[in-house]
Amino acid sequence: MELLTKELIQELLAAEQSPCLSLFMTTHKNHPENLQDIILFKNLVKQMKESLLQKYSGDEAQQYLKPFEALAEDENMWNHTTEGLAVFSAEGLFKVVGVNKSFDELAMVADSFHTKPLRQYLQSLDHFHVLGLSLHEVRLFEGTRHSLTEVKLSDETPKTITEALGDELTDKHTTVASYGGSAGESSSMHHGHGGRKDETEKDTERFFRVIANTIAEQYSKPSGWPLILAALSEHHNLFQKVNKNPLLLTNGIAIDPSSVPLDKLAVMAWEVMEPEYNLKLDSIVARLEQDWANGKGSDDYKEVALAAVEGRVDTLIVEADRIIAIRVTNLVTGNTQHKDLTNPRVDDLLDDLGELVIKMGGQVMVLPTDKMPSESGVAAIFRY
Repeated sequence: MELLTKELIQELLAAEQSPCLSLFMTTHKNHPENLQDIILFKNLVKQMKESLLQKYSGDEAQQYLKPFEALAEDENMWNHTTEGLAVFSAEGLFKVVGVNKSFDELAMVADSFHTKPLRQYLQSLDHFHVLGLSLHEVRLFEGTRHSLTEVKLSDETPKTITEALGDELTDKHTTVASYGGSAGESSSMHHGHGGRKDETEKDTERFFRVIANTIAEQYSKPSGWPLILAALSEHHNLFQKVNKNPLLLTNGIAIDPSSVPLDKLAVMAWEVMEPEYNLKLDSIVARLEQDWANGKGSDDYKEVALAAVEGRVDTLIVEADRIIAIRVTNLVTGNTQHKDLTNPRVDDLLDDLGELVIKMGGQVMVLPTDKMPSESGVAAIFRY
């Protein structure tokens, strides 16, 4: 499976082949629940076939569906699913993405890929990472307000101080000699460039620097999510000192993460994240209201479509759980046309608007229904 990153979404948005096939579904980690996943997958593939047959011959439709049929037979993949599966296919491109979030079932054939659920997943304001750190163990968790799930770290990510420092670890360069002590006991003396405590502190600092840099490059930068440190209180200042990751929050969790159950750690993490979440959301809504008052925005999809094709949308906010079966028919005038989603040229209007805005250098936010500042499913701030 592919790791979901902003770069992957950009690759999908850049695809110009048609048709573009997009499939989303919920999957299960454990047996026997995961046995139903393949059945659901095959049913969604049948839906795509019905859509394809509206425009293509039976042989052509079968050719487009070959990668999906091969995936259905991949037992290894189905035995290692997470909570959500997304599959994308077009000529010369096939991507399988697994994430720790369930997806609503969706099978869509259109002129472009349906990427809104992925953009919501990466851009969601309530998503974050928790770094569980001690001198003996490194763990990473992916969190929302509802849950915390451990991330399987890549082979390149050190899991212990020994893996991180290797031959640079002080203990491996320290000569230990035994000297006779009182009452016939022997004691160990460490020869090195400084006291044992100083060397241990230097090791810890180097270890934290390696971990901070690795997590930033491999997880924070690709996702853009805030990072919360969970570690003993005496380790927070040192980690903040060596850290260069701008996504690390100032506040953290002062506890050994292995000492509490996962559900308790999830509650503590959301207590840190919630003020950040509310601040971001309040800032977006306040800016939206101010710009609308100045005539620089709209929640009318026709006005927003025109502004999107003209490159005038600075920030687009779309509703996560709404699909509008309307197609932008003219990329010059922004004209739209109502269509049926089974039409092999039609995607969700909100998804298409998001793609247009991103391609024009704008920002797209995907919000849940209860956080939307409008009832139309769309809200935009215009550059002018």
